[in-house]
Amino acid sequence: MLKGLIGKKVGMTQIFDESGAAVPVTVIEAGPCYVTQVRKVETDGYSAIQLGFEEVKPKRLTAGQLGHLKRNNVPPLRFLREFNAKKPDVEEGSSITVEVFNEGDYVDVVGTSKGKGFAGAVKRHGFRGGPKTHGQSDRQRAPGSHGAGTTPGRVFKGSRGPGHMGHERVTVHNLKIIQVDKDRNLLAVRGAIPGPKGGVVMIKAARKQ
Repeated sequence: MLKGLIGKKVGMTQIFDESGAAVPVTVIEAGPCYVTQVRKVETDGYSAIQLGFEEVKPKRLTAGQLGHLKRNNVPPLRFLREFNAKKPDVEEGSSITVEVFNEGDYVDVVGTSKGKGFAGAVKRHGFRGGPKTHGQSDRQRAPGSHGAGTTPGRVFKGSRGPGHMGHERVTVHNLKIIQVDKDRNLLAVRGAIPGPKGGVVMIKAARKQ
């Protein structure tokens, strides 16, 4: 059975274990997800399972999206994500819930980090900035010179500097599932996961344990 789900970050709280210690956890509303397509090597060139999450009104989707979903008799779904699977053992149209995970399992959580807009080099990369004395008045948080001389006379691609910060795909590995609420489709994983409250995340069985 595929050990993967799409969910939404609810927020953080704490759970007390048997010894009374407080365990910080992130609560994820995971599933139920529908299998919208099974990718096969013979037809697609690779094997994977496409899942859909969060039912919406049909008018929220395009005709092409609706046709893709109706092919397998699943309701209109807002989010579609693919999970690698060497041997897909699920049928198109079936549903997957939090019951595929158990307390004590380790998972990888993929999400989109919070966007922070345009940031300077000090905030974005931890640059030290210029001297705080000797008469400087406008160089304290400047990145300083980082171009070359006559040759090559330009700044190399990929050099660290000011620019867009955040809003990137981030994967957090090896988070332990502390609690599974099958009635409310909730997972409580130890630690923090990327993104704001309400952000869409993918939960997968941990690759590196």
